[in-house]
Amino acid sequence: MLALFQRPTAAAPPAEPMAPVLDAQRLVQALAPKASTLGREAAEVRGTLEDTQKTATAQAVATQQLARQLQDVVRAQQAIADEVQAGLQAVGRVGDAVHGVGGEVGEVVQTLKGVSDAAHQITQIALQTRLVAFNASVEAKRAGDAGRGFGVVADAVKDLAAKVETSSKAIMGTVQQLDQRIGALAREVSRDGHEPGAVHRALEQVEAGVRRIESASAGSREVCAGLETQMARIESEMGRTTQVLASALHRTEAFLTISEQLLESVAESGIETDDTPYIRAAQQAASQISQLLEDAVRTGTLTEADLFDERYQPVAGSNPPQVMTRFVALAERVFPQVQEKLLGLSDKVVFGIAVDRNGYIACHNQKYNQPQRQGDVAWNTANCRNRRIFNDRTGLASARNQRPFLLQTYRRDMGGGQFIVMKEAAAPIVVKGRHWGGLRLAFKF
Repeated sequence: MLALFQRPTAAAPPAEPMAPVLDAQRLVQALAPKASTLGREAAEVRGTLEDTQKTATAQAVATQQLARQLQDVVRAQQAIADEVQAGLQAVGRVGDAVHGVGGEVGEVVQTLKGVSDAAHQITQIALQTRLVAFNASVEAKRAGDAGRGFGVVADAVKDLAAKVETSSKAIMGTVQQLDQRIGALAREVSRDGHEPGAVHRALEQVEAGVRRIESASAGSREVCAGLETQMARIESEMGRTTQVLASALHRTEAFLTISEQLLESVAESGIETDDTPYIRAAQQAASQISQLLEDAVRTGTLTEADLFDERYQPVAGSNPPQVMTRFVALAERVFPQVQEKLLGLSDKVVFGIAVDRNGYIACHNQKYNQPQRQGDVAWNTANCRNRRIFNDRTGLASARNQRPFLLQTYRRDMGGGQFIVMKEAAAPIVVKGRHWGGLRLAFKF
């Protein structure tokens, strides 16, 4: 009886190592959600910094464009100032020319006065000549036949004198009218005296307007110069901000990498965690896709060269841009039977897809495999993710991973300004010993 009771005591020591194992298991299981939370926060921070950096970069570009436009405005203002100065000089020259015209008009007035005086004298002479001819005609009639010839001459002289008198009076009338008009013109173009003429008043108004333009242009140039200085400061600050964000983004890259390594270490421990089913499913799906592609090459459905085709041909009119390769038709035919099953693994699964080593998705899950709508970029971004290359950090890492599995955390753009933070388990796809790409299985936290 004593021996029977002592056997359990002798067998007890081998059970002691189980305690550390159980402690390690509990530790890993407790560590897994913390590592997951750390990865999620790291992805959120990185995503926010990426958005901020993009915004800052866009603002920097806009600021540079605005600075260039402001420089164009400054140059235009200087051109206006130059034209204003030329305008003022032209107004001055016009004023001088008008003044010269005024002097010439004065000379014309004096000449017309001389013409008028001469016409008046001619009129007087013609009047006297007509009187003399009249008297000569009377005397000729008294002389009878002897004075008849002289009377004819006297009558002709009298008629001529009358015509000369009439012409002289007409000249005097015309000269008087010209004198009035030229006098009015002289007053218009005159700038002597207390009241300048209308032409000079108009020129003064033009000059005043041009000077107002000059003053406004000078004020605008001063404002633009101040703005140009401020824009240079803003541009410099934007550049520094972009650099700081780039540095911060680089640091979050290290932070995110460490959190992912921690997640992978937990997964590689062999202890079941929340991520284990997804890692296992990604590996199984990668193996199935590998087998399907190998069968296609073996049966001659597709050549190996076609399967590894990387000469992506753009799809005309697509937005976001889509491309084609020689293995698209095969992918669309055989990938869905594996990819669609992954969506049923859990309601947390967002997508399960095979990509080539450059991140090219020939065939996405059917709900994201829709034909594009013309002009609806937001809808296309969210629903037409097939035939596109996703060579971002996460996509390219999953596509080129050749380890048994890769576990990443990232923030995905769902289109329309919507983002979700996810994990992604990836496993390599190998065909005839060559690394073709990877199986990406993304799932929510």
